[in-house]
Amino acid sequence: MLKNTYIVWIGYYQKLPKIHKYTLGEKIDILFIETIEAISIASFLSKEEKSPYVRIAIRKIDTLKILLMVLWEVKSFDNRKYILVSEQINTIGKMLGGWIGQLSKQNSLKK
Repeated sequence: MLKNTYIVWIGYYQKLPKIHKYTLGEKIDILFIETIEAISIASFLSKEEKSPYVRIAIRKIDTLKILLMVLWEVKSFDNRKYILVSEQINTIGKMLGGWIGQLSKQNSLKK
């Protein structure tokens, strides 16, 4: 899901006004990539090692939400685009929250 959301974002990113493309837009793009990286790393680790990377992904998703909102509030992102991307980001955030909850539960049972 994150990959698909990022693909949608790339299409929007390319058309952002210059005033925000190389500031907010670039930071959002980097956060997407860093989130994908954190999730990829976590997916290959043992259950005990996953939590820090999932937490990093959650923090980056939370920052993404805020920066997308700022981009929308300054009118560089129209309502339709904002709604589409932010709904997908919210769903990803919920999935990551469920993943970290499951990991916490499993790790506490092992102790």
